Amino acid sequence: MNDFTKNMAQALFNQDKINDLLRKELQQAVNGLLEAELTAFLGYDPYARAVWNTGNSCNGAYFRKVDTQFGQIEIKVPRDRNGEFHQHTMPDYKRHTDVLEQTVIKLYSKGVTTREIADLIEKMYGGYYSPAMVSNISKEMIPKVEAYHQRHLSDKFFCVYLDIPLKRVTYEREAVYIAIGIKPNGHKEVIDYCIAPTENIEIWSEMLKGFKSRGLEQVELFLSDGVVGMKEAICQSYPKAHFQRCLVHVMRNISAKMLFDDRQKALDEFKQIHTQSNKEMAVQVLHEFYQNWEKPTKT
Repeated sequence: MNDFTKNMAQALFNQDKINDLLRKELQQAVNGLLEAELTAFLGYDPYARAVWNTGNSCNGAYFRKVDTQFGQIEIKVPRDRNGEFHQHTMPDYKRHTDVLEQTVIKLYSKGVTTREIADLIEKMYGGYYSPAMVSNISKEMIPKVEAYHQRHLSDKFFCVYLDIPLKRVTYEREAVYIAIGIKPNGHKEVIDYCIAPTENIEIWSEMLKGFKSRGLEQVELFLSDGVVGMKEAICQSYPKAHFQRCLVHVMRNISAKMLFDDRQKALDEFKQIHTQSNKEMAVQVLHEFYQNWEKPTKT
């Protein structure tokens, strides 16, 4: 267990790092919606020749900061030269909007149909624009959604973390599946994510097969919670990969079996196992943990 391995694993166990990845994805999606809204308003793509005789055109942008459940994002609000464009993606003067997050997550959910995307866009903009303009905004976003879930993946990741870090308590009871990978050079990437009512091993299996078909040939290590069938699903697509139960979920299970007064001490000792500089020392600390906390056998 060298420093590189420890650093890679710790990067995945840190919820703040996961939120940072999701924050970047959300920021990109919001800015994409704003660009699509201006394009639909003007009636032509930026820098298209059609702009020459319209009397209006793009005219830079200004920036706003908005708080989300994943952290603060910076949005780039485009402007037109005549000052006639008024965006409706973001509510005026509000620093936080749950509706926007739900809409963007929906837009980027795997398997969402073009009709569903159009319906969501219509809910966002229908009160401001004509049906034709709402349709144009939808057409701008649909290729981006499809391209994200069909893009070619890197051929190798050092490790891939599979989890459901977000469960939205809505009338639809949706869970967000996410796969976060770390490349051999240390770069972190959201490989893909999708929406489903509950955690289901068939969905994880479908995602893993999709990774393989899109170019991801080799993964050294998969980390996940204890969902039944996960190890077998991974073996079907990546038989040479190693599998490890997520330490966060292991610690939760340990905590649930401990007396309240013992929990913190036991968890602190458990964490020491994974901070050792080599395998031999880690095994030694593990056995000491067993000796201190293993339930006595009845005689």
